[in-house]
Amino acid sequence: MAAAQGHLSDGPDDAGGEETPSVFRQAVAGLQGVRLRPEIELDPTPPPQRLAPYSYALEAAVVVDDEELADGRLILLHDPAGHEAWGGTFRLVTLVHAELEPEMAADPLLPEVCWSWLTGALEARRVPYVAPSGTVTRAGSHYFGGLREREPSTRIEIRASWSPAPGKASAVVGGVGGAGVPDTGAHLAAWCDLLCQIAGLPPGGAPEAGIVTLPQRRGPNNSR
Repeated sequence: MAAAQGHLSDGPDDAGGEETPSVFRQAVAGLQGVRLRPEIELDPTPPPQRLAPYSYALEAAVVVDDEELADGRLILLHDPAGHEAWGGTFRLVTLVHAELEPEMAADPLLPEVCWSWLTGALEARRVPYVAPSGTVTRAGSHYFGGLREREPSTRIEIRASWSPAPGKASAVVGGVGGAGVPDTGAHLAAWCDLLCQIAGLPPGGAPEAGIVTLPQRRGPNNSR
């Protein structure tokens, strides 16, 4: 198991000792025990250093038939003193990427669509958030020399951050009152929804009208 910054211990089931702020321990606990789709593989990972006094990170991949369709990282940051740019004491930071089918890669509106998937996932889960920011990058690769047999590929990358705002009612995690603690479990669920959408999986495992997803990548058994 990975160690998390901010005096957290190594195991994901231990949210830290007495020196760790209670609100942060409860926020981390909210990330644990979230029920995920079977296609999602989720594990703790070391967070980047010096972004905040306390941080915790998770990495995930969407895997179907042993093929990884999308992957990403979600980092929870906490600064007890607050941060003006955050508009609060918590911040969520993410990096998500996936390979694209050629027809999707050529869509000029793709960056706007991908960004709307992030905000739409948060709104669909009805989790309050403020100060969203980020970038959507589309990168193409052409192969030469010993790699010339490979077809050109395009990769989409979403880098984003937002501040999870506490709801009107105080969160309760593990039977402990959590005044000022955001519902991090709901934010994680929304983030996983984004991962599945960019991987090309239909919501909830079944198609829904009005929902647009990326076509699944072609694998060895899914050629044109």
